[in-house]
Amino acid sequence: MLDPLYAFVFVGLFSPGPNVILLTASGARFGMRATLPHVAGVVVGVGVTAGLTGLGIGAALEARPGLVLTLKLAAATWILWMGWTLWQSANAPEARQARDRPFTFVEAVLFQWVNPKVWAVALAAAAGYGIGLTPWDEAQRLALAFSGTNFFVCLFWSAAGTALALLLNTPGAWRIFARVMATGLAASAVMVFL
Repeated sequence: MLDPLYAFVFVGLFSPGPNVILLTASGARFGMRATLPHVAGVVVGVGVTAGLTGLGIGAALEARPGLVLTLKLAAATWILWMGWTLWQSANAPEARQARDRPFTFVEAVLFQWVNPKVWAVALAAAAGYGIGLTPWDEAQRLALAFSGTNFFVCLFWSAAGTALALLLNTPGAWRIFARVMATGLAASAVMVFL
């Protein structure tokens, strides 16, 4: 029988949020191959974040409201900055500036530390789907469930963006796409505080 944790993680990570938006946009702007380091970074970062919740870091964070507020402000600022960058990059891919590039592996891993959706899903999974293992074993179980499931989620959204690029063959279409994705990121930044 399939562990219900996997269905919860799939729904939580597949639904739109900062990673989905960024991976779709990266696939569309840079292609699948160039987006793979971003995919790998998200997979590793999400696994580490989920594992840490299994070790109790989530509960420790929630006991420090000042630290939680600081993390929320950092998350919202970073997400808004990424949204602004995406809004500004509304040109067709051949018109990209030299500094325009996909996330690196390290950037994608680090982003998970301030990604509010990942923390929310990981905390909910740790609280609602524990099976009474030791903290270390529970951390491993959560890390593997999140990384394994998220690998396929990330590949799907990156490939969807890459396929979508075939339809975005005019500057106007690219502009609309980039601005819709940027607006989605801005909404994600606001949701940090809800």
